[in-house]
Amino acid sequence: MPETDSAAAENKRKFREALERKNAKSAGGSEHKDAGAKQSRSHGPLESRREFRRKSG
Repeated sequence: MPETDSAAAENKRKFREALERKNAKSAGGSEHKDAGAKQSRSHGPLESRREFRRKSG
C-alpha cells in the first residue's frame, strides 16, 4: 500500500508542477490584452433595425 500512496503523491506533485508552468506561461502574455477592440461598432447601429410585430386584432 505505501507504494500506491507514494505514486499518488508523485502524480499529484507532477500535476501541480505542470499547472504552475501553465499558469506562469499564460500570465506573461497579458500585455496585449489592454487594448480595446479594433472596431468600436462592428455590427452597426441597433436603432436602424426594423422590428416586425404581429397584428393583435
